[in-house]
Amino acid sequence: MRVVNMSAAFGRVIRGVVMLVGVSLAPLLVAEEMAAPGPGAVVKAATDHIMAAVAEAPEYFDTDPERYYAEVGAELDKVVDFRGFARGIMGSYASSERFRSLDKAGQENLRAQLDRFTGVVRDGLITTYSKGLLAFGGSDVELKDVELSPDSVRVASVTQLVRADDSRVYTLKYQMGQYRDGQWRLRNMIIENINLGEIYRGQFEAAVKAEDGDIDAVIDAWNTVAFDDAGEEA
Repeated sequence: MRVVNMSAAFGRVIRGVVMLVGVSLAPLLVAEEMAAPGPGAVVKAATDHIMAAVAEAPEYFDTDPERYYAEVGAELDKVVDFRGFARGIMGSYASSERFRSLDKAGQENLRAQLDRFTGVVRDGLITTYSKGLLAFGGSDVELKDVELSPDSVRVASVTQLVRADDSRVYTLKYQMGQYRDGQWRLRNMIIENINLGEIYRGQFEAAVKAEDGDIDAVIDAWNTVAFDDAGEEA
């Protein structure tokens, strides 16, 4: 199976996309600090902890890279809805409509597939982004906007500008949602007008067709073709 790869330019950006890095959040609303942390405050908290891990990583990364990945992963687990992201990638194959159309055994199998794919997506993203953080550690990142959706106060978009070492400026948008527990979590990312969730969903659909509907085979090979190849192209 072969999933369509992202371009080299997109690969460079995606490696640094969890730029919960060096963000200046001075203009946040006071109300956000008085209530449950808002989307901007969530980004700042993750930034502080992740950057501490990135700063220490060069001292031990060559001999214990898993320690670094674990530290970054622990912080991302607090702010990223990996299950929701994985379900979005699976698209119609994990939709409520498909779930209801299945018998009990089929529903249990779909739940197991989603659980497994969530782990695969999480591990791949954490490894890719952790490497990207080391590579992009000196980049200048500026927070531009924290906007609530006009349709729902539980949906927000955080916009950042990332100035890379080659002087190029990238625009990143973190699409965030407020969940039933009141916490804001990252649900999707848009990089230079490229919707990451949509890109991966298209890759997943193409892969399922190439595998004649074998979703388990797609999940087994996902990190190799979706994440590792992107990193090699960067």
